[in-house]
Amino acid sequence: MDNIRWWRGAVIYQVYPRSFRDTDGDGVGDLPGVLEKLDYIASLGVDAIWISPFFKSPMADFGYDIADYRAVDPLFGTLEDFDRLLAKAHALGVRVMIDQVLSHTSIEHDWFTESRASRDNPKADWYVWADARPDGTPPNNWLSIFGGVAWRWEPRRGQYFLHNFLASQPDLNFHNPAVQAATLENVKFWLERGVDGLRLDAINFCFHDRQLRDNPPKPAELRTGRGFSADNPYAFQYHWFNNTQPENLRFLEDLRALLNQYPGATSLGEISSEDSLATMAEYVGDARLHMGYSFELLTDDRSAAYIRMTVETLEARMPHGWPCWAISNHDVVRAVTRWGNGRADDALAKQLVALVCSLRGSVCLYQGEELGLTEADVPFEALQDPYGIAFWPNFKGRDGCRTPMPWRDDAKAGFTDGTPWLPVAPEHLAQSVDAQDANAASVLNATRAFLQWRKAQQALVEGDIEFLDAPEPILAFVRRHGDRAMLVAFNLSDAGVEWTLPKHADATPIEAPGVDAGAIRNGRLVLPARGVLYAQA
Repeated sequence: MDNIRWWRGAVIYQVYPRSFRDTDGDGVGDLPGVLEKLDYIASLGVDAIWISPFFKSPMADFGYDIADYRAVDPLFGTLEDFDRLLAKAHALGVRVMIDQVLSHTSIEHDWFTESRASRDNPKADWYVWADARPDGTPPNNWLSIFGGVAWRWEPRRGQYFLHNFLASQPDLNFHNPAVQAATLENVKFWLERGVDGLRLDAINFCFHDRQLRDNPPKPAELRTGRGFSADNPYAFQYHWFNNTQPENLRFLEDLRALLNQYPGATSLGEISSEDSLATMAEYVGDARLHMGYSFELLTDDRSAAYIRMTVETLEARMPHGWPCWAISNHDVVRAVTRWGNGRADDALAKQLVALVCSLRGSVCLYQGEELGLTEADVPFEALQDPYGIAFWPNFKGRDGCRTPMPWRDDAKAGFTDGTPWLPVAPEHLAQSVDAQDANAASVLNATRAFLQWRKAQQALVEGDIEFLDAPEPILAFVRRHGDRAMLVAFNLSDAGVEWTLPKHADATPIEAPGVDAGAIRNGRLVLPARGVLYAQA
């Protein structure tokens, strides 16, 4: 693979720095901690890391509320720490992607401080401001993802400002060309430092409907959401006007033009809209984003039919674009818990890594996924996530997937010498890196072996995909690259299954490390519980 298109089929390891490794004893992970563990990350066989926000922030949303796009928050270290991290990662052959949160800032950003001061200052139109209705209520019915109305009154201006997320995360007005220009300059700052790519948070939220039209109501039976609680009133609307506006496409083209000035720099957009797959198809391509990912596989539906439908729908809509798949991240319940009936399951953990790495596209693996970590049960009194605190107990928020990375089997998991910002999950200690390093059959060593093997399988890295009509719980497809074809099959259940292959009955099994391998016997596919088969078709 060339250095320009390195991202096609790449495995990207997401680092949530607050919870990765703390080196200064304050209980919060930092950039020196990421630097310290880069050899470990490289040992996994991943191609790149994506580091969640480490910029200056009041931390109302743990870094996704940025007060200075060009400064490292002292909680995480210094700009020099980042430069050292970048240099070592590159020396190890690992590329570095950083989060960019472009649609909104912190309420403490200098731009907002100036904008809120009056209606006639130089940045008065840099945020989304609107007059109240005659009765003093907000200008329309838009809602915040984190619950409640998406407008907050600002007495200095006598107007409301828009916040699609927390009230302390005001939305920028991307209809203003000066905002777009300043945003691109901030991105350029990091490209000039040598970062290899951008993960673009909530990238379809940059523009809003200029007319501020009300969102229409959604029928009760359709009020299911991805990435937010089902009882959140946010699910009560079709979000047609507060995000995913047509003007965003031109901005993405300007962003891509900037990235094209830095050969090899890539972009990965997080997309959550009323039809995320359709939006991905629109946003991803030669002139816009390099890759896109949505919440489609971050749900509770683990059926073969659902996975096939999701991938085939995107393939049909985006034949020339490039997806990126994830089944875990810092916003959702960990996949082993979500798809494994709430219990630890090493066989499932190994299978899930193989599954997400076998679909057509690139891959994001979330820290701890390579250990088979389960969702931690964080008691209410220890919660940090404002989203979970607001919706407790129906929805416990995102803290359960953000607890400290277990490096050692001790009280603080080798994460910190201080008091961890979230409690260490006791059940994670037996799954620590040290413990799994010493166990040849561990999820960690299986992941390492599988990812190294995958690098040599061009059909898995860049090939096309064609699904076979298989019965539940079997997910089966063929990956093709050039004149090579690979049959891939997964048993998504915890009981063995057999199936008469309608095609490729004479395929020759390939030994793939790190999975419970299936077999082909007399034209029948035989898969053990959580079994996986790779075969030359």
